[in-house]
Amino acid sequence: MRAPVTFKQADVTRAYKGVVKAGGEVATVEIARDGRIIVRTVGPDASATGPNDWDGA
Repeated sequence: MRAPVTFKQADVTRAYKGVVKAGGEVATVEIARDGRIIVRTVGPDASATGPNDWDGA
């Protein structure tokens, strides 16, 4: 007997598209047993790309 699904494919798609829209490149997407969606990216993170627009605020 399987446990009920705690996520939908649309949730995974939303997470993937959010990373891409933010300028990231998705390496892998994992689904944890508790339903968490873990998106791993390739390359440097967003904080390493230079000054943030909010730094001067």
